[in-house]
Amino acid sequence: MCGITGIASISGTQRIDFDHLKKMNSKIVHRGPDDEGYLLFNLQDSSAKAFDGEDSCCSSERSVEQYKGDYHAQLGFGFRRLPTVELSYSGHQPMFDEKLGLAIIFNGEIYNHVELREELVAKGYEFFSQSDTEVIIKAYHAWGDDCVLHLNGMWAFAIWDIGAKRLFMSRDRFGIKPFYYYINEDMLYWGSEIKQLLELPYLQELNTATVWRATKISSFLAYSDETYWRDIRALEPGKIMILEGGKLSQKTYYQLDEESFEKSEISFEEAKEKYLELFLDSLRMQLRSDVQIGASLSGGLDSGAIVSFAGDFVDYPFRTFSTYYEESARLDERKYIRMIAENSGAKTCYISPNADNAAEWLSKAIWLNDLPVNSGFVSQYALMKKAKEVGMKVLLSGLGPDEFMGGYHHAGYRYFADLLRCGKIGDFAGEIKHFAGSSPKEVVSNMGKILLSASMKESTIYKLESQFYHFEPFNKDFVNTAHKEAGAPMMDKLADLGASKLNSFMLNMVDCGMLKTQLHYEDRMSMGHSVESRMPFLDHRLVDFVFTLPANYKNRPPYRKALHREALGHSMPAEVVNRKDKGIFGSPLTNHWLRKELKNFVEDIIYSTRFRHRGIWNLPVIHRKWQGYLSGNNGDAEMLFNVLSLEMWFRIFEVYR
Repeated sequence: MCGITGIASISGTQRIDFDHLKKMNSKIVHRGPDDEGYLLFNLQDSSAKAFDGEDSCCSSERSVEQYKGDYHAQLGFGFRRLPTVELSYSGHQPMFDEKLGLAIIFNGEIYNHVELREELVAKGYEFFSQSDTEVIIKAYHAWGDDCVLHLNGMWAFAIWDIGAKRLFMSRDRFGIKPFYYYINEDMLYWGSEIKQLLELPYLQELNTATVWRATKISSFLAYSDETYWRDIRALEPGKIMILEGGKLSQKTYYQLDEESFEKSEISFEEAKEKYLELFLDSLRMQLRSDVQIGASLSGGLDSGAIVSFAGDFVDYPFRTFSTYYEESARLDERKYIRMIAENSGAKTCYISPNADNAAEWLSKAIWLNDLPVNSGFVSQYALMKKAKEVGMKVLLSGLGPDEFMGGYHHAGYRYFADLLRCGKIGDFAGEIKHFAGSSPKEVVSNMGKILLSASMKESTIYKLESQFYHFEPFNKDFVNTAHKEAGAPMMDKLADLGASKLNSFMLNMVDCGMLKTQLHYEDRMSMGHSVESRMPFLDHRLVDFVFTLPANYKNRPPYRKALHREALGHSMPAEVVNRKDKGIFGSPLTNHWLRKELKNFVEDIIYSTRFRHRGIWNLPVIHRKWQGYLSGNNGDAEMLFNVLSLEMWFRIFEVYR
């Protein structure tokens, strides 16, 4: 796991600035504190030259100097390394296979590198290292652009093909690993994090549409290829980008196949067996490492399944990391964590952050993320910080099933909407009692949302949410500018498949909603502490399979994620499997700390001259909502934190000075 940096002259004629390359690379030391390297290419004579940095590892087999300005290059690679596979110098990057004329910078892990290596050896390829990086080089040489179809893993990489004078860039199927780029005249700049591109001496303008959308609906933080800066883009998941012949192009190599949704005719029992088989194979491959691996553990089904099965694949005590809060029983999962740990033999490590930690970490977390954070950042930051302190370099995460298996409460609205739209009134009547709620208010609210889901497009539902679910923190000028600059409806990317509201919801969760946002935070919080996070449930084989299954395999009241629960539950205590009170992965920040311990911290910001002069805030509304919150109204707590986080982001990155 590492960080990448690159600069290329699009025409292939302009000299790159090595100082820019090095400054960009220096901003991601946290992603790779153990090694540093550079590789420059002169495209006129097809030569290449490697250079060291201050943190480069030494090797008796090489003698590489630092750059002194005497080599003219039109393409440059930079790299920071955190080795977890192939710990020796053989895994150093940028990696250059002179025999094949291919060079690479690669951030991520290829989990099936062992199987691919065997396949490539059978084709006649010889290897000089045990790294998965070299496997990608050989795979590209063997299969060209289709190499990505053979990879199972998480990645962001760039390959320079000297013979073809072709730059090939790719990002993994779900966007687990980041890839950002910026074009200025003839220069293409790219890297693992936005802050690298902000090191360039070019003015970056605010993307008001993206800021508005992500503030109003926080799950849309990574909605599309747009970022908070107008000219900085993300290479989207499942895409490749090619620079060849002075032209830059993109194409999609992976997307969920809507034609296959719910087309499988296998039985529920057969589906359980297949799901377990795919999960265990993914877990087996993701536990490959030359360092010990642990896991984050929340006390729920997803992370619990990982911990429960992991011991079958490792020969060392498996360690887990969990947060809890004394102030909130809802956020204290220790009872269930102990059950899982005792059942699996895992060694547990608990962390209990407090309000002072939250205040101290907020600015650091925003800087690491390059974006505002949500109120759950405290748990994530604390967990990764502790993992680093005890020397863990790799943790497994349970991210994924809530998005592709319909684990969120809102998925239930779509499930029942589909029953109504398909005329399955008997099924609806038999199952709704498990979902509608116990109080008249709950029943009316849930039934109303089911009817809205049945009658409206997904984009309309989210538009209504943005307008009415949260108050408007921005003034009219900012809102009008945001909608004008969007150039299209704010929610135009959302899919509505017509035949299935549930599949539409889950597809949007994966393609442009919560999953991409969660993955953004997971990568930055983990790599910000030099820890690699792996996600066994985000194996594309598993995700593809789930979308082919009938809706009632996934949502089977009184439980959501029914197949997931029944396929994996036999490995865990029944109390964990049958829980209906699973808490969120959050913190007491919005419901407690902001009102009490952090009250002065917040008011010093929202009543400050800088806040007032920002020129974008709806000050009377924000201040009125804040006073209501202090009086005990938690309904606006999350939006108030979004305002606080965004204002701090403005200050940290000196936007709207």
